[in-house]
Amino acid sequence: MRPGVVAALVSASLLVLGAAPAGAGTPPLPVRMADTGGGTQLITAEAPRTGATTGTVSWWDRRGGQWVRAGSAPARFGAKGLVEGTAREQGTNTTPTGLYGLPFAFGVQPAPAGTSVRYRRVHQDSWWCQDTASFAYNRWTEPRPADCRAAESEHLMAYGTQYAHALVVGFNYRHPVRGRGAGIFLHVNGAGATAGCVSVPAEAMRRILGWVRPAARPHIAIGTTGGATAITRY
Repeated sequence: MRPGVVAALVSASLLVLGAAPAGAGTPPLPVRMADTGGGTQLITAEAPRTGATTGTVSWWDRRGGQWVRAGSAPARFGAKGLVEGTAREQGTNTTPTGLYGLPFAFGVQPAPAGTSVRYRRVHQDSWWCQDTASFAYNRWTEPRPADCRAAESEHLMAYGTQYAHALVVGFNYRHPVRGRGAGIFLHVNGAGATAGCVSVPAEAMRRILGWVRPAARPHIAIGTTGGATAITRY
């Protein structure tokens, strides 16, 4: 999803990196969730409400039967906020809520030190097809196939800042529903709110890629602090 479509003022926030306990008497967020994907690593992207364009991304490890926060950072969401993933429509600039896998990582820049997840380097002919009429809908293509219109797709090299490093979010990925949305990533911040992705500062994105391990079956949960799209539902 094309990033940085709306410039927005975002309050300056410091990265909170390193393990940190939840508030006194409050179980860690993953403990309060209905499902964490069954692995031992989890990324949570939480907004205060569906209309919000900012929130917090945290990454967690399950150690000795306990969830421990490994780090957190300020996050940005879609310019039109968040919406239930199963009801999302393409082109609405909304971030889909839900629990998703992380198929692979990619970037215009080389993989950060320590990256073990599959990492694809962006080249001049790398595209993400968003054309609902294409057989390659919601897929990385290299080169762009004839049935995938450039005007309906993302030329990944064109977003050197946002796609310096990114993780593919498995929204609408395994069995794509045409028109629900394509190209949802966790990527580096652009100028403001996203067109549906989740973004974090560049340093946080590098740390996440160095932290995530395929053997830990990592997932990302996206949601709000309460209501019908509460992150604890997923």
